[in-house]
Amino acid sequence: MEEMPKNYDPQAAEPELIEKWMKADCYGRSKGTEDRTVVIPPPNVTGILHMGHAMDDTIQDTYIRYSRMRGYSTRWILGTDHAGIATQTKVDKKLKSEGISRLEIGREKFVDACWDWTREYGGTIVSQIKRMGCSIDFNDEKFTMSPEYTQAVRKVFVDWYHDQLIYRGKRIVNWCPHCETSISDDEAEYADEKGHLWYLRYPLKEPVNGIEYITVATTRPETMLGDTGVAVSPQDPEKADLVGKTVILPIVNREIPIFSDWHVDAGFGTGFVKVTPAHDPNDFAMGQTHNLEQINIFDEHAVVVDGYGEFSGLDRDQAREAIVAWFEEHGLLDHIEDLDHSVMHCYRCGTTLEPWLSEQWFVAVDKLKEPAAQVVKDGQVAFHPKRWTQTYLTWMENLRDWNISRQLWWGHRIPVFYCDDCGWQDALMEDTDVCPKCGGHHVHQDEDVLDTWFSSQLWTFATQGWPNHPDQLEGHHPTQVLVTARDIIALWVARMIMSSLYFTKEIPFHDVYIYATILAKDGSRMSKSKGNGVDPMDLIAKYGADAMRYNLLTLITNNQDVKFDAVLDKKTRELVESPRTDQARSFVTKIWNASRFVQMNLDGYTAGMPKAETPEDAWMFSRLAKVVAETTEQLETYGFGEYARNIQSFFWNDVCDWYIELCKGRLLDGTPEERLQVQRNLVFVLDVSMRLLHPAMPFVTESVWDALPASGLLSHDAEFLMISEWPDPQKLANFVDEAAEHNFSLAKTVVSAVRSSRARYRLSPKTDLAVMVKAPAQDVAALKEQAAFIQNVGRVSSLEVAEEPQKPAGSVSVADAGLEMYVVLGELVDLTAETKRLQKDLESAKKELSGVERTLANEGFVAKAAPEVIEKKRARAEELTTLVAQLEQQIADFS
Repeated sequence: MEEMPKNYDPQAAEPELIEKWMKADCYGRSKGTEDRTVVIPPPNVTGILHMGHAMDDTIQDTYIRYSRMRGYSTRWILGTDHAGIATQTKVDKKLKSEGISRLEIGREKFVDACWDWTREYGGTIVSQIKRMGCSIDFNDEKFTMSPEYTQAVRKVFVDWYHDQLIYRGKRIVNWCPHCETSISDDEAEYADEKGHLWYLRYPLKEPVNGIEYITVATTRPETMLGDTGVAVSPQDPEKADLVGKTVILPIVNREIPIFSDWHVDAGFGTGFVKVTPAHDPNDFAMGQTHNLEQINIFDEHAVVVDGYGEFSGLDRDQAREAIVAWFEEHGLLDHIEDLDHSVMHCYRCGTTLEPWLSEQWFVAVDKLKEPAAQVVKDGQVAFHPKRWTQTYLTWMENLRDWNISRQLWWGHRIPVFYCDDCGWQDALMEDTDVCPKCGGHHVHQDEDVLDTWFSSQLWTFATQGWPNHPDQLEGHHPTQVLVTARDIIALWVARMIMSSLYFTKEIPFHDVYIYATILAKDGSRMSKSKGNGVDPMDLIAKYGADAMRYNLLTLITNNQDVKFDAVLDKKTRELVESPRTDQARSFVTKIWNASRFVQMNLDGYTAGMPKAETPEDAWMFSRLAKVVAETTEQLETYGFGEYARNIQSFFWNDVCDWYIELCKGRLLDGTPEERLQVQRNLVFVLDVSMRLLHPAMPFVTESVWDALPASGLLSHDAEFLMISEWPDPQKLANFVDEAAEHNFSLAKTVVSAVRSSRARYRLSPKTDLAVMVKAPAQDVAALKEQAAFIQNVGRVSSLEVAEEPQKPAGSVSVADAGLEMYVVLGELVDLTAETKRLQKDLESAKKELSGVERTLANEGFVAKAAPEVIEKKRARAEELTTLVAQLEQQIADFS
């Protein structure tokens, strides 16, 4: 047996294992009893891995690896999204740097340039996913712009068009003047900005009760050029006399009516609201109700159109400045107030979005949303955590028709054709240049493309042969679980359910797992613009993929947002350290070192059954059997955080710190028979542990398992750990021994108390101490039976156990797990001097605690200090509170 290297090098081991796994086709579909098909949320084809991807992919790989080992039929589908706006923006920028314009080269050549860009940069994120150790089927990669997928997208559009679920209409959309396309409500990002509220005077056509003008309050004075009405609240009786009157709109001299409408908040501004139907969704709704004219004053670049004199040709910012100046010059600017408000921005380029009246394509959702809500209500689709169920249902209740058209060239072109000769229009599965109605040749296709969310809504079934090969869906659809972020419950999850129910007559997945949002260390959102994003590849390069994956899993709790502790260089923004990932790397090292110690002491080993010959064996086997059952249940119910923390606690504390340590005597000095049996026991424990750890930490566990001989109980026939059997909880259930666990835990408690006392009073670990234990009647006998073990392992010179013992002189008490241990220190510690030292430490701790509490009670400090500073103060207050309690207890022990 070749000895394991002294040190484990993830940078060498991990890429090597990836190549071995892929060469052996371990990542492909596996056959089994129950289907566990999962689709990866398709990342942008030209994107790179970020921490959200890393979390998402780690969770999916953990689930797939576990399911594969359980013997289930697994398929993990890889694919990328063509990223319409993102890719077009990048190609536009590249062409601009070359002195070329998209408009100059035309649509066909521009689309070719997008394909070239995709082929050149499209593999980056896939290679990064591979480096993470994701056991996804890389030989069956999908792409939303592939011919097969494009045909599926086209069929959905054509069928919905003919079923009257898709229509074209003029509505208010969120328009990006920079990207020159509409953006859906769900894609708009809101940012708080410091702005103003301008109070503008609009003269009445005829005075009313001596009133010559009204004053409107607006955050966007530039849009007043398109005003076609002024609204007041029906619940504002003071303005009732003005309803039905008209004002003369300044600058353009347009006569517009005053009316009442429930959209108006009587408490906002002056209670008079300017209404611009072409530039605000609420105004659009009021305009529809009151038959107001819709006047669009901006072009696609947010520049004032012709017809407005000196203001035409100005962009919206310039127009705002000029119009405010005009009102001030003509005595119609009442006053200006500061106002903090939330403003929509393009999620791609950051440009402020413009509510803009535009002709677009929409999906009518009324017939689609009710069935999609019902399958969640009746539990066919379950959200994890459950609290996201209501988020989904609330969104579905308020769902409006979905704007699916984008004014781009890169993407799925809308398959609607028009005849310029006779006016014929239809959605077709095949392109045509001849009108089927009149035979004319003046036929053209719609210029717009579909929103990328339209195409990605088909992801679970269009990636599996639909519509041409529906047989491929059998047994793999619905998929098992969708792992995704909360941000796209509305954008993607809901739309996948709607489209799948319509076209496949079944749900797309049984479960939706919403993972934690990873925030920067200070609690803010990670982003490139802020420079606080952490590159997962930097973490892998520094700590290894296992450490990064494991750390991410341990971050998962019931709280949705988690802070990532990475420290970045202030100038370069490169990774300096991540303490938690460093701790995870220490766990990798622990796994390696513990396994290496066992492997180095297996000379003479022959495979055989594990057998409990000592109390620690029985305890270990019982704990192991329980952890197998616990981790299996946790992974079945998507308890990834609990799984990761549970398996680490078990392996580090129970296996390494206790069991392996306790086995050393028999392993190094036992009889040949004792040595062989403890070898078999250790190999069995390590074998099971590696299998349990593998889904989270595939690399180090595969390396350890490969170096271990076969256990006598579990099959070792598989070439790799990743395709070996998952430990069967039922088969190991006979190892569960509650009495053995309880009794051994009592002994552990006593030993731990003795060890902690030595550490607390700075005594040598080799110092023997006398101990008396106060125990419940039912535990006295068990402790006495283990007296020899406790004395040997705990270096206890004498041990007494009783229900009501007399506390010995010169002893300190330690209470834990229902026991009270009196550890005799005697002359080993100068109790008087120790008490004085403790009193001094206590006074110091109380003084510092008082100062910290005063600081936290200062409202001015809390309001102005950075979040990380406040958090640090609170953490210190908790530490000091605990320290004070500990010191007071120690002083009480001495008194």
